[in-house]
Amino acid sequence: MPVTEIADETYLLDVREDDEWAAGHAPTAHHLPMMELPARLAEVPTDREVAVVCRSGGRSAQVVAYLINNGWEQVRNADGGMRQWAAVGRPVVDANGQPGQVI
Repeated sequence: MPVTEIADETYLLDVREDDEWAAGHAPTAHHLPMMELPARLAEVPTDREVAVVCRSGGRSAQVVAYLINNGWEQVRNADGGMRQWAAVGRPVVDANGQPGQVI
């Protein structure tokens, strides 16, 4: 799904590592590093659209496949990841809520 089509009410799941998240993330995103997903599956909603994002789309594509295999239906990959998110001018903040950057 193109990042420009991700609606405000969509649950944005950021699966990048802690340092990537701290440097810059979408203000409304929920952080759940990819490697922690199996232990924290219950945190991912099943009753609404979920868009999964990483830096460029590779890790998030793996997470989307994992979620689909575990029963999620309303889950999509954010094409181009946070790099594309920032490139189209969507907001990026750091761990302190200040303007961030995608690393």
